[in-house]
Amino acid sequence: MLDLFSSAVLHHAPGAPRAGAAARSVLTEQDFAEACAEIMAWEGYAATPLVSLAGLARQIGVGRVDYKHEGPRFGLGSFKALGGAYAAMRVLQVELSAQLGQRVSLADIRNGKHAEACAQVTLVSATDGNHGRSLAWGCQRVGAPCRIYIHAEVSEGRAAAMRDLGAEVIRIEGDYDDSVLLAKTEAEANGWHVVSDTSWEGYTEPPRNVMAGYGVMTREICERLEHPPTHVFLQGGVGGLAASVAAGLRQFYGADAPRVVIVEPELAACLFESARNGTATNVAIEAETIMAGLSCGEPSGMAWEILSEEAADFVTIPDAIVAPTVRLLAKAETGDALVEAGESAVAGLAALIAARLDPDLSAKLGLDETSRALLIGSEGVTDPVIFEAIMRGADHL
Repeated sequence: MLDLFSSAVLHHAPGAPRAGAAARSVLTEQDFAEACAEIMAWEGYAATPLVSLAGLARQIGVGRVDYKHEGPRFGLGSFKALGGAYAAMRVLQVELSAQLGQRVSLADIRNGKHAEACAQVTLVSATDGNHGRSLAWGCQRVGAPCRIYIHAEVSEGRAAAMRDLGAEVIRIEGDYDDSVLLAKTEAEANGWHVVSDTSWEGYTEPPRNVMAGYGVMTREICERLEHPPTHVFLQGGVGGLAASVAAGLRQFYGADAPRVVIVEPELAACLFESARNGTATNVAIEAETIMAGLSCGEPSGMAWEILSEEAADFVTIPDAIVAPTVRLLAKAETGDALVEAGESAVAGLAALIAARLDPDLSAKLGLDETSRALLIGSEGVTDPVIFEAIMRGADHL
């Protein structure tokens, strides 16, 4: 069952972890606390499952594997529900407070007190799917118009999900980074407000709030675990998820925080290249990875501030092991609980399995039979058509 993983070629670049301040200054304890207080007050809030993969742990020779399954999150299918919708409310809070000349509370926005004013504020973003879905959902809840920019390779199923939530979806030619640029340009020209999950020079507050929202997930994990993990495998993308989780774990566990391993597709490895170069580095996306949510060529500057201090390892994985990992979970091939996950959700799990079956890479990552690995299953089945193709045996889409 695991033969494919043992022959996979992964690439490793060491990080330069050090005792820095970024995990507490870029994202503060107050940032996380305020986000948790608000999101946990939303209708339908419930902690998502932390699934023990004990059977898999035995097969690959580690002490424990825990998988945080974000598929049920607010009915939206991914952890992004925590970030985009919360950041949207923060943008509306700032804008409405300025318009009304008094501080507007998040609770008043949430409860519809300012619905008429919200209807005059247009929020926009670029997305590979899940962030845009979260933003569209958040805008629908409070009555704000929403425009979402998607690139050529975003599936029609994911586009339809955003339209169903009331968003106007604009598909462009080009890749994710091109869609980010167009969203930014058109927002500036029309007086709209960008709610992005990636930062750039002069644009930090919405991405900070997106990452703060993800802290709900990390808090739920820490409150469930009896002992800190020794390792956390975090998928890359622009780095927002990884930076948020790394910062949250550092704030909670201090010196006992787990070793941070960043995992990216070999086709979109901007954080890997950043580690190799010692500075945030853009890469050109020449071919799209099956992990659509991780197809990002430009790292978030804020996220890199944290990861440059917290990440010990950067690993790239080939697309060939992604679909088999989805099937491994969905068919309960290791005797563990069945989990239906999307392509981007399994990056960390795929890397863990392949690394543990490679003695050299396992040693580089400090993995042994006592290791306790934490994985973030960032999405469930966000595109049923793609999931069904994978379950029928497709490895490339």
